[in-house]
Amino acid sequence: MKSMTGFGRAEAEEQGYKITVEMKSVNHRFLDMNIRMPRFMLFLEDDARERIKKNLARGRVEVFVNFASTKDSDRKIRVDLGMVRGYLEAARTIRENVKVKDDLTLSRLMTLSDVLTFEEQAKDEELLKSLLGKAMQEALDRLNAAREAEGKRIGGDILERAELLTQIVDEIEAREPVVAEEYKEKLRAKLEEYLQNTEIDENRFQAEILYFTDRASITEEIVRLRSHFVQLRQTLASDEASGRSLDFLVQELNRECNTIGSKSSDVTITKAVLRAKSEVEKIREQVQNIE
Repeated sequence: MKSMTGFGRAEAEEQGYKITVEMKSVNHRFLDMNIRMPRFMLFLEDDARERIKKNLARGRVEVFVNFASTKDSDRKIRVDLGMVRGYLEAARTIRENVKVKDDLTLSRLMTLSDVLTFEEQAKDEELLKSLLGKAMQEALDRLNAAREAEGKRIGGDILERAELLTQIVDEIEAREPVVAEEYKEKLRAKLEEYLQNTEIDENRFQAEILYFTDRASITEEIVRLRSHFVQLRQTLASDEASGRSLDFLVQELNRECNTIGSKSSDVTITKAVLRAKSEVEKIREQVQNIE
């Protein structure tokens, strides 16, 4: 199980080219990628996206690709001789018509606009592709390692809360027959007080007790809750992306807790349900971080 939060960084260097890849990921319902790389490397963006898809299932992923070169031949200076002649002709015309000192030197001429331009030389595309692939895979591996470590911590926390929920359900289950018995005693006492010396109709009395017991029964909800706990533990132990499955389980846990709360008029069970719902909400918050 993995979290959706993590960071990974890696470098690949060969033949004077160095590519650095940094990526970080945060929570997102789907896989959302934002890749930033030098313009001359944009032809590799689709490859980068496909590699991310193979390694990540969900999360918003920010990718930063930087390129550096130590090659002397990567940039070439081009001299525009036509522009140079134009500047010289303009200087000659000004000198002939205006009495000013001619201070045009070679060094100054080279600083004039458009005399010198810098051209990027064509890069080795196959080398760029190879280096980017290596750097991205290593960065993804480190990102996934970070996500797995965080996922392990989150999974441990969820398991602890699942154990607390199991204990609460045990308390509720143990309380259910007590509630029925207390209702039976209270009802008999009220009837005896109301009817005084008149004999209670035992058949109608027992029918009322059965009706109450059936209406207030939470056996099905408890069985489903225990089943959900088993599924929760199995899902947490899985290596597959499980965030959506866990999200569904949390909804079901909350639904069963609400049903128990609505069926019971017992204060002890109501308090236990509130504690259970608090733990379910904490699990829900943690599940939002899981891939």
